[in-house]
Amino acid sequence: LESFYGRQLRLSPHVLGHSKAHVGRVVAELVRAAKAQGLQPGPLALSLRGDFVRIGSAYEQHKVRSPDCFDILVPLRLPPHLEPQPRSAEGLGTCGAFVCGLRARAGWLRRYRPFAEGFCVELQGRSHLSSALVLRWFQGHLQRCLGAVRYRLQERCRISLSACPGRPPTLHILPCSDYVCCHISMAVRLIPAIPLGDALYLTALPPEGPQGPLAPEALWGLNASRQEQRLLSWLKEQAPASSCHLKCLQILKGLRDLRGQGLEEPFSSQWGRVLSSYVLKTALFSLLLQGPLEAWDERFLVERLEDLVLYLRDCLRKQVLMHFFLGNASLPEAVALPRFLKEAAPVNLLAAFDGATLDLAAFQLINTWFQAPHIIRMYSSPRYLRPAPTP
Repeated sequence: LESFYGRQLRLSPHVLGHSKAHVGRVVAELVRAAKAQGLQPGPLALSLRGDFVRIGSAYEQHKVRSPDCFDILVPLRLPPHLEPQPRSAEGLGTCGAFVCGLRARAGWLRRYRPFAEGFCVELQGRSHLSSALVLRWFQGHLQRCLGAVRYRLQERCRISLSACPGRPPTLHILPCSDYVCCHISMAVRLIPAIPLGDALYLTALPPEGPQGPLAPEALWGLNASRQEQRLLSWLKEQAPASSCHLKCLQILKGLRDLRGQGLEEPFSSQWGRVLSSYVLKTALFSLLLQGPLEAWDERFLVERLEDLVLYLRDCLRKQVLMHFFLGNASLPEAVALPRFLKEAAPVNLLAAFDGATLDLAAFQLINTWFQAPHIIRMYSSPRYLRPAPTP
């Protein structure tokens, strides 16, 4: 496991630091240009708030293999009187995600009709902000601003923007050879986000997200990445300096990826979704708060990794792994939660999968752990190693 971690999973802090700094500079230029182009839009248009929020494994110290992919939230500024309306209690959040609508208050439509016609859809007789229309506007707005930014950055890097329907646009960065010492092509997913306050955001649901009986584009997903980062910071302060909890997460992600190379479709795709990085991270959070943090010292790496595998196996067998922040009353007092999260209905992250799929995933997970040395040797050979993804 140590060799597997050192050779295939561990990132160079030097390279990761350079990549994050470079991504931050380029995204700052683009966001600044996009905000300037939308200055003083009035109450009838969308605009950028002017900042951005770094999220995901690259900024939480548990990314594996290569620092070539990053996630950035780009907060938007909306007209007033759009209020969040959680919908999970009405049966729309039963597929493993918390969903929320942004509903216009009574009388709003008359005052903001141009905005409503451009960015809203009707749901149960009321106007709701459409995630699909907002995403389309966001992609076009960034694309229009790309020319000026590309010119300013031409000595540092080459940049381009690509987008798939229904998904956030991706900024591709290719550093110039004489600018940085780490010449890695980077892909940055720019995610438009609706601020709810208290460092909470709403983001568009992925195309394979919950499909309720109502228009899915009127629904948004909840992003609590800043709360996760605060919890990780608190755990770092409380755990031993040599704590292995993030290393356990990285190794388990690596084993999941290797095992997936030997599985056949359609289960191969389901395996990656059932054991998504978010599910693995949620299981780690739950396990960390069950026992003394001193037990996560580096010398207990194998024992703690086995505990994590067994905990996940039990969750898969029971078909239950609850979202860590929604309605969780057992969080440490030091990790203060916004009221919106405290009062939210709990969500089972595994609810989107049938029992047979979860049982098979539980079997493959425990088999992966028992066969870890063999799987590492077999699928780490040049024959099986997949080429690095091209941004």
